[in-house]
Amino acid sequence: MAQQVCVILSAAEREQLAAIVADRNRPRKHGERARIVLASADRHAAQQVAHSIGVSRPTVWRWQQRFAESGVEGLLRDKTRKPGKTPIAAETAAQVVALTCTAPPHQATHWTGRAMAKAIGISVGSVQRIWRAHKLQPHRLRTFKRSRDPSFADKLTDIVGLYIDPPAHAVVLSIDEKSQIQALDRTQPGLPIKPGRCQTMTHDYKRHGTTTLFAALSVLDGTVIGRCMQRHRHLEFIRFLNAVEREVPAGKVIHTVLDNYATHKHPKGLPSRRRGCWPG
Repeated sequence: MAQQVCVILSAAEREQLAAIVADRNRPRKHGERARIVLASADRHAAQQVAHSIGVSRPTVWRWQQRFAESGVEGLLRDKTRKPGKTPIAAETAAQVVALTCTAPPHQATHWTGRAMAKAIGISVGSVQRIWRAHKLQPHRLRTFKRSRDPSFADKLTDIVGLYIDPPAHAVVLSIDEKSQIQALDRTQPGLPIKPGRCQTMTHDYKRHGTTTLFAALSVLDGTVIGRCMQRHRHLEFIRFLNAVEREVPAGKVIHTVLDNYATHKHPKGLPSRRRGCWPG
């Protein structure tokens, strides 16, 4: 490519290029090319034109040459690029999808992009595009568990019904506990977060073992009844249930939702049935 092209404009071409620069509805690249040609016609050096417009010298030379060859119309269209690679055939894509749904070779845990590309004879990028188009993710694993309890559907209906449509004049509580919480005592209270500084606390502390948090969440208003206890047995669970019963106004029927933890199923730790408190 020549590094210097003498650009000569007629009055009509200069007027047409000025109109392109002034037209705000045109693409930015068209105005940029027109300014390059106009500045070149004023006998400015390529380096000066490139600096004033904010492009490189090769860009200035390219559009000078294009204008010399094709005129103003050559500035308004881009040359077509060479065609890229032939797209993957539909049969090959179907083969990738079908093979992905089978067991991987050589006792591998799952198909990888490289293994699939080697088996089919295409690139890894092509395999990834096919997987993405068909929403296949061989590297991911999702587990599930199916209950063998014949009464599972009835129990599920009861639990969901308590949340969606609780009985009138009743209290629905979701109870659970968090064990093995470290009980740390620091020499000074921590400082809260503020703009430009994160929350801080002292480096020294004293250990006081662990504690267990028992909590009951009210489904109606989101309030929580909580107690911290040193141990995690059915005795502490009974004490917590008694504390919950004292918090709930008298005359209210209590419905609780619990998991199947051993503490909740102890023969001596079942909730009091006289107030309608049943394990879920």
